[in-house]
Amino acid sequence: MIQRLFMAVLCILAALCVSAAAPSGPPRVRIGSKVFTESVILGDIAAQVAQSTGADAEHRRQLGGTRLLWNALVRGELDIYPEYTGTLTQEILANRGLRDPQQIRAELAKQGIGMTDSLGFNDTYAIGMRADVAARMKITTVSHLLKHPELRLGFSNEFMDRKDGWPGMRDRYRLAQRDVRGMDHDLAYRAIQSGSIDATDLYSTDAEIRYYHLRVLDDDLHYFPDYQAVYLYRMDLAGRAPKVIAAMEHLQGRISQQEMIALNARAKLDHTPEPQVASEFLTRNLGIAPAAASDSFGLRLLQRTREHLYLVSISLAAAILFAIPLGVIAARYAKVGHVILGVVAIIYTIPSLALLVFMIPLLGIGAWPATVALFLYSLLPIVRNTHEGLREIPEPIRESAEALGLPAGKRLWWIELPMASGAILAGIKTAAVINVGTATLGALIGAGGYGQPILTGIRLDRVSLILEGAIPAALLALAVQFLFELIERLIVPRTLRAANQRR
Repeated sequence: MIQRLFMAVLCILAALCVSAAAPSGPPRVRIGSKVFTESVILGDIAAQVAQSTGADAEHRRQLGGTRLLWNALVRGELDIYPEYTGTLTQEILANRGLRDPQQIRAELAKQGIGMTDSLGFNDTYAIGMRADVAARMKITTVSHLLKHPELRLGFSNEFMDRKDGWPGMRDRYRLAQRDVRGMDHDLAYRAIQSGSIDATDLYSTDAEIRYYHLRVLDDDLHYFPDYQAVYLYRMDLAGRAPKVIAAMEHLQGRISQQEMIALNARAKLDHTPEPQVASEFLTRNLGIAPAAASDSFGLRLLQRTREHLYLVSISLAAAILFAIPLGVIAARYAKVGHVILGVVAIIYTIPSLALLVFMIPLLGIGAWPATVALFLYSLLPIVRNTHEGLREIPEPIRESAEALGLPAGKRLWWIELPMASGAILAGIKTAAVINVGTATLGALIGAGGYGQPILTGIRLDRVSLILEGAIPAALLALAVQFLFELIERLIVPRTLRAANQRR
């Protein structure tokens, strides 16, 4: 049974890892966006503009924060992503005394990165409160917050740590608030509306400012710089896809402040899909009519299922190949076994989101770092169950096998592993079910899967999108559990199954 299991795993890995060489075709352009609506819309606009030139454009949506996208651009994992000049001068290229776009452009060029001119609007940071609360407390400026140390502040997680965020603002205004927490930017709007927090950071083009009747506090000490929206791109793209760079330049100065607010409102308040928002803008303002991409539920579900199954299957298959031998070693050599079990247990205690972040510097973004993280999480259940299954084989059976003169290798393959097969399969089943749920976090680093609609639903406050990812993930977990129970019934003798259940 174990031999057949290993052969099946090898076949799965071969099928998933072997890929044919891609034929020559249109240039491939990878576009990224941060995890907020405006960035996603700008990413969709860039992708559709690139497609209009004949390029094969891929938009890796809502990848995360500034540093993740910047590092991916520098490493060559992305070709284009939307950014803001204030973020460049205060965060990415901080402490270099950069003032004007030419200085920024020259500094970026040293790292092989180009920058367009402003798209036409300034999306600066601001601090906002509910208008009725601000009026009652007579707060109109950020300086007025100094008189109210009891106020509860909730800022986006990135703003909490940025050089142009909360630490610098607190020092500039000498604010004394201590009840300050980090949260998702979109959730902060709901928190301030419900009264859970009193003030939060805003983007000045957010449609929610008007929707939630918020007052934007005057930055009276002029702490926040200009955040002109631009596109950053790899300069080698000019050689690979010169038409894309030329097309991107047509976007310069074409998106006004009010236009961007309207685009954000169309996506956030009218629940219009961002690709459609981008397509309508390009048709209306640049005369570009992008090819309508089918976005039916069935096709979305098929794509996300394929991505999710890839993450789960390849990570689980690799874990089986590594974990069963580790479990065998742990069972045979007690001292080494303590080390092996301790190491895989420590890996398992690392928060999944942290482990994904640790993988990025080593493997970049996309499916591979997510797959490696899932592989590491799969080790403990399989190693532990293999170890326990082998250790619990009755001693008389071991002695009988030795008395027959069977070598250690044959005893392992013919007697010990088959007798431990029920426990081993139980460990594999546990790892598979856990992987199905944990794989949803892969969407944070561009791995796709069922986590993609979940993240989008949270950002857009759309329960239907959250369920579009959550329900299939739950059904897949149930299907995986049923599949392994069926496999156990087919290949594990009934007496061994009963013994395993008693354990």
